Amino acid sequence: NNPEVMNELAYRLGVSKKLSFFDVYSIDDSDMLAMVPRPVFALLATIPMTEAWKHDRDVEDARLQWYNGAGPEEPVIWFQQTIIHGCGLIGLLHCVCNGVPSEMILPGSELANFLEKAVPLGMDERAKLLSETESMYEASEAVAFKGDTKALELGASSSNHFVALVKARDGHLWELEGSRKGPLNRGSLGEGEDAFSERALELGIKRLIDIQRGGGGDLRFSCIALAPSVE
Repeated sequence: NNPEVMNELAYRLGVSKKLSFFDVYSIDDSDMLAMVPRPVFALLATIPMTEAWKHDRDVEDARLQWYNGAGPEEPVIWFQQTIIHGCGLIGLLHCVCNGVPSEMILPGSELANFLEKAVPLGMDERAKLLSETESMYEASEAVAFKGDTKALELGASSSNHFVALVKARDGHLWELEGSRKGPLNRGSLGEGEDAFSERALELGIKRLIDIQRGGGGDLRFSCIALAPSVE
């Protein structure tokens, strides 16, 4: 979950260089919060799967139906993960293909052409398209071994999941992860509230941290933010 790696992958796929990922070193310290350019369009966090988080997910998923949305009218585009090592790529896609960033994908690029095919499809067909689009995974593999973002807190980690928290065009914060039953609407944000606002943090990453802390689990995670590039 390294911003330089994710930036290189995003640009290879066709995201405008007017956007960049940045390290998030703290979600509480005001000085460190101020280091991240605004507005933030999405956060991408890697979080270890703990018993507490797994229990919370299982309880929530038990109440949900599998996602059956498709088409440009949907507030977000979501990708189900069907390939074991595709979590980083899918996390990046969730960040750059939703909200404001989706309007900053270069026409005719690999990503623009892929989305033209993917948006109209349902969950299964979309996942199949992604798994069969070798050029996407080739781009991901080309940048995969260039480093890891330092975690915000120390601790042992086993299985990490990539979770994207994006402000979508409907003004809501959506939690997007390929191993869930679909996109998760975490609540509305005000017009002036971005994905890094205090309300967005409370609805998103801090909620996840509280689940981990409540279960006495591993609080080790890393987080990057997608925001306007700095000249």
